[in-house]
Amino acid sequence: MTLSLEQGLRLCEDAARRAGARPETAASLARSVVDAEAEGQPSVGLAHFVDYLEALEAGRIDGQALPEISRPAGAIIASDAKGGSAHLGFDTAFDDLVKTARDFGVAIFSQKNAFTAGALGYFVRRLAEKGLVGLAATNGPALLAGSGSTKPVYCTNPLAFAAPVENGPPLIIDQASSATAFVNIRKAAHEGKSIPEGWAIDAEGKPTTDAKAAVKGALLAYGGRRGANIALMVEVLAAGLSGANWSLDAPPFTSGSQTPGAGLFVLAIEPKLIDPTFATRMASQTERLSSGYGVHIPGPAKSIARKKAERDGISVPKPLYDRIAG
Repeated sequence: MTLSLEQGLRLCEDAARRAGARPETAASLARSVVDAEAEGQPSVGLAHFVDYLEALEAGRIDGQALPEISRPAGAIIASDAKGGSAHLGFDTAFDDLVKTARDFGVAIFSQKNAFTAGALGYFVRRLAEKGLVGLAATNGPALLAGSGSTKPVYCTNPLAFAAPVENGPPLIIDQASSATAFVNIRKAAHEGKSIPEGWAIDAEGKPTTDAKAAVKGALLAYGGRRGANIALMVEVLAAGLSGANWSLDAPPFTSGSQTPGAGLFVLAIEPKLIDPTFATRMASQTERLSSGYGVHIPGPAKSIARKKAERDGISVPKPLYDRIAG
């Protein structure tokens, strides 16, 4: 089925409300997944929205929760999501976060007690569209083995970065600390497909290409020890600073009735206060890297996909549409 972006938003908002979400939560969740779908990221798009619906129905997301926002310092915005979605707290604080970054040069949004965040690049892209540099980190239930470990101790612990580019789409980097995202392992297990070597280990700590065994085991970090160290860094930023659950203590996001209590860290920087020509220099540098050296610049492809989706709509498999439509 082909839906316009507006139809996709209405579909998801209505479904979230039926599942117990207040209108603000429904709108925040819908916007995040439709944006991901439009950017060509179906694994964290409408397919992932089903995870949100099931979490709302089971109570892993408190659909009626309102985030508690506080200002412990001039440039710091703290949010207690109260068991609700990660997106509502960020949306509630977004305008203040942007203004604070412009006033002080930097601003931090730190959140605890939330459901998992989905596509992390979504948060920093919105900052870059306001002319800000953004850095984000988030955690969740333990899925990834640490350095020297054969048991999961971190979530996939992604790190995202975005920067504005004059007269063009922003640079956006969004990557997990794991060799692949958990949704890819779960999808392969559901479809009975194998996975590449180096993605995961089984429950006994042995390398595996069996996706079902990987789901019961642990994901592996990209780059071995270095990737695991980045996962630890993300864990400290997302959970340590915010007071959120460490990944080892986070209830699962696919079963049960408890929130994972995940953390989210977002840093916003106003580059114009340091270099007024930052966005201009970014444009010339990314063009030089791309055209002169063949470097892939992450971000523009998502912008192209979004514009196409705005024009042509998004394609949604009929079974997925029926599940969301109820």
